[in-house]
Formats: sequence, structure tokens, C-alpha cells
Amino acid sequence: MPTVEELLRDSALPHREAQILVAYAVGIDRAALAAHPERQIDADLAAAVESLFSRRRSGEPVAYLTGEREFYGLALRVTPAVLIPRPETELLVEVALEHLGEGERALELGTGSGAVAIALALARPESSVIACDNSDTALEIARLNAERHGARVTLIRSEWFSALEGERFHLIAANPPYVASADPHLERGDLRFEPRSALDAGPTGLEQIGAIARESRRHLFPGGWLALEHGYDQGPECERLLAKLGFSEVSDRRDLAGLPRVVIARFDRVRTGQ
Repeated sequence: MPTVEELLRDSALPHREAQILVAYAVGIDRAALAAHPERQIDADLAAAVESLFSRRRSGEPVAYLTGEREFYGLALRVTPAVLIPRPETELLVEVALEHLGEGERALELGTGSGAVAIALALARPESSVIACDNSDTALEIARLNAERHGARVTLIRSEWFSALEGERFHLIAANPPYVASADPHLERGDLRFEPRSALDAGPTGLEQIGAIARESRRHLFPGGWLALEHGYDQGPECERLLAKLGFSEVSDRRDLAGLPRVVIARFDRVRTGQ
């Protein structure tokens, strides 16, 4: 029977990824795994581990193999039906919280696993947090995640604002698709396995950001805020777009890697002719 140390050594994967997969298969946490590298793994379990290793070497994301990803300190269920929450999206939560007061109404568009909405609801328990997605499967995953963490989130099936006629919010946040359709990254790495609809925005990559920004003006209270995640090279264009649409106090925030990542802007009123 192979030991944990032998399995990790022969995995042909980055050590951290191999550790996560072995811990998942064995049913213990990584700390316990690291404390006992001499632990022997029986043949059936070792075969299961090798299968996970093989799938990861073929490109399947670790989060889909284990069915879980941590985001903002929360363990969240994920499946190939939803985008894998990423560390840079935690900035969207932080920026949103800076502009959402207790008791105010917040909306997350395209919630997927529910990551952003759940983080907001837990940090602002007196606020009303609504999250929408156009996928019933995604909404079910978001529901399970919200229940797991005791977060009060209202989930609605909606294509952006389509089911929210007449609704207004103090804050709207979204991590919409922002990759151009012809971007070769869509055919590489983890992105190959994630839902294309959550990534591919259209020919320029800005189509969905633009659609949300324009329509959000009908759903924000005066003085409300719009926060949008975007690609590392899309910040200036997003700022120009929001300024042109009549938003004020437009600024772009950088993620931990120092890359422009989240644009935030205040809604005052729709200018004549816009």
C-alpha cells in the first residue's frame, strides 16, 4: 500500500493541488494529512486518488473535482454549472460593503454559486440582499450555499434585470462575463471546463458590462452605487462608459495583484438623451 508521501511525490501535480485531492479522497483535512505523511492508503482509495490526479492532469479544475471552493472565508459548493469563485472577486465584496449600509437593499446579478451575495448578507445581516441568475441549477447551488452558512438571500430567476421590473436598490454588484469571444484563454486551463455563458461576453468583452450599466440606472435609487468586476485591461473603458451614462464618483479599484479589477460609480440621474 502506498503512503501519503509516495502518492504526493508521484502525482506530477503541484504539491498543494495534490494535497487537496488526497485530503478530499481520504476524508481528512490537509493539516492532518501533512502531519502523517507515512500514513498508508489502501488499494481502492489509492486508485480513487490516482483517478483524481489523472483528471486534474487533464485540466479539470480542482474545485470541480472536490465540489468545493473557499471564498471570503466561506466554504462553498461548486459544480461545473457555476463559475469557480476566484480570490480577485473578493475585492467586489469589499468594495460593495464600503457602499452598502445596514438596512439597505443590495442586488447581485449573475450570482452563480451565490458567493458574493452570501458574503454581503453575512456582513450586513440587516440589509436585504437579492441575487439573481438565469440558471435554475445555479440558483439551487446558491440556495444550498446560503442555507449552509445561514445567509438571508432572496434568490430570483432572472436574465439580468428581466424579472425585476420596478425594483430599486441602493447597491448593484456583478461579476458579469467580460472575456471576448475570440480570446484564446477560453480554450485553455480551467476556463475550458467552466460554463461558457459565465465567461464569454461577446465580440469585445464589454457587451454585458455595458448592458448592465445602462439598465442599472432604472434600478438604482438616486445616490445608489454600481460595482462591476472587469478584465485587467478594461478599466479605462469601463470608467469612460459609466461617466458617459451619467454616473458620478467613478473610480477603479485594484486587486491584490495590483491589477484594475472593480469599477465603482454613483448613480445620480439619467441625463437627457441617454
